[in-house]
This record gives sequence, structure tokens and C-alpha cells, in this order.
Amino acid sequence: MRNAGAALLLAAVLWTGGSLQAPAQEVLKVAVPQRGSWDTGVTELGLRSGIFKKHGLDVQILYTQGGAESIQSIIAGSMDVATGVGVASAISAFAKGAPIRVIGSEMIGSPDLFWYVLPSSPVRKIEEFNDKTIGYSVTGSSSHAALLELIQQYKLRAKPVALGGMQTTLTQAMTGQVDIGWSAAPFGLDVVEQGRIRIVGRGSDVASIAGRTTRVNVANLQTIQNRKAVLQRFAQGYRETIEWMYSDPAALKTYSEFSTLPDSIVHRVREFIPKETMAPDRIVGMDQVIADAVKLKFIPEPLTAEQIREMVQIPEPPK
Repeated sequence: MRNAGAALLLAAVLWTGGSLQAPAQEVLKVAVPQRGSWDTGVTELGLRSGIFKKHGLDVQILYTQGGAESIQSIIAGSMDVATGVGVASAISAFAKGAPIRVIGSEMIGSPDLFWYVLPSSPVRKIEEFNDKTIGYSVTGSSSHAALLELIQQYKLRAKPVALGGMQTTLTQAMTGQVDIGWSAAPFGLDVVEQGRIRIVGRGSDVASIAGRTTRVNVANLQTIQNRKAVLQRFAQGYRETIEWMYSDPAALKTYSEFSTLPDSIVHRVREFIPKETMAPDRIVGMDQVIADAVKLKFIPEPLTAEQIREMVQIPEPPK
């Protein structure tokens, strides 16, 4: 019997081309804004490190100009998951009946966000933003929401302008097409070090967004309903990738290769973005998040407790 079993196994190996085949990887399509950022780079780094593969996932990434664009891909059903989208934009889409649900926190606060000007600009501080054009990525993004909060907090007369991604914004700021550009560390820090731009405001200057979730990860409702186990494995791989990013020097090397940023800048990412701000299983300050979404007219009225429970569906770790 043992010989017969061995013969059957050998036949199976020969039939599959001389090797035992690993189980097929499940495809999961993920929309990610702002290619090259540290926090939105979790999916890319999890892919490059093999962490998602270990969880049986073939993660396919689509890079977008901002979270609002990513949400549209979720609503259309062309992508399964979108990471790093503005929480107000996600709430607005849900409130309008869009088939999306929040599956995790992507960023607490906005420690990475900053606004900058050319060295020749007379602007030195936030109070001097009056009558200036100020960039953000796309309407409904976290950079848009933060800018609106900044304008309200400092009672500014300023004109927000949608400029797209950080590289596009830098080009327009350097050529004088916009008075004040926006970026998220570490992107642009090398240009700051070179003295070609000057930081005049930080996300940490916006009191209302400190200590609460500002960006979230969302999923298509059909994916949640039909592929629960796959989302659980993605969420677990996402958690493990963050742990790896903050514990293994190899993560910085991989990020340097991915972002093409200088090593001197790459080694500052953990300074600008502490690990505690990237806690995917905790949606922090939801009451304030909802209140701000109403104040900024993303939604007409607060969500009920039942609506919030339906909207936030963080996958449990796989058993």
C-alpha cells in the first residue's frame, strides 16, 4: 500500500511538471493614493516583503491622485479595497448610499502633512495665508479636509485649489502657479533640505484633527459580503506589515527602493509618522469626526449610532 501511495504521489508530481504546486493566490485589487508616501506605502511594502503572499494574497495595486479618486473606484466596483482615503469623504459616500464600508483606520492626526512656499515668498506663518491660493490633492481627500479645517481655525481668507498629487503640486508651486503648496512627509523633505521650498505650516497646527482618525481604509460592500476571509487575511497582512515597517531596518531599505527618496530623508519617516498614528484597528474620535463632517458640509446631519455600526466593519484577525 505504501508503494502504491508513493507511486500515485510521483505520478501527481510528474503530471504537474515535476513539482508540487502551491495553492493559488487570491487576487485582491487595492487602490492607493499618493505613490511613494510612507503611510500609504503599507500595501506596496507588504507586497514587496512577501507578507501578503504569505497570507495567500495576490495584491494588485492601482495608484490614484487622492483618496476621493480611490473611493470612486470602490463605488464603481473596479477595486476591492482603497487605503488612505479622507475619513470625511468616506462618511459622505456612505451617507449617500454608496456601497462602501470602513475596514480600518489609516492615519490618526496628520503629523505628515505640511504646507510650503518658495524661499522668496513673504509668507512666514499660517496667519499670513490670507488672499493666497493653497493647494490640496482632490476634493474630499484628507489634504482637502485638513485645509478646510485650517482655514476655519485661523479664520483665513484663502482660495483652496485642487492640484492633484504631491509631485504635480511641487511643480506648480515651483513655477508660481500656486502660492502655497501641500505635501506629506517624507515627500518634499529633500527639497526643503536643499532650500528650494520653505515649510510654513504643519498638520499638527490644526487642533481639530489632532488625536482623531483622519484617513481610513475602505472596502466595496460586495467584497465584504462575499469575500470575508480574504479581507481578514488582507487586514492581518496589513497589521503585520506595519509591525515590520517599524521594527526591521530592511523595511527602510525596501521603502527607499520603492520611493526613490534619499536615505537621509527615508530615515526620518518614523520621526514624522510615529507608529501609534498607524493603528488600523482603532477608529479614534468618531463623534468629533462626524461633527466635523457636518460642519464642513460633507454630510447634512450626524449619522446615528446604528449607521456608524453599519459603516465601520473592521475585519477580525483570521482564526
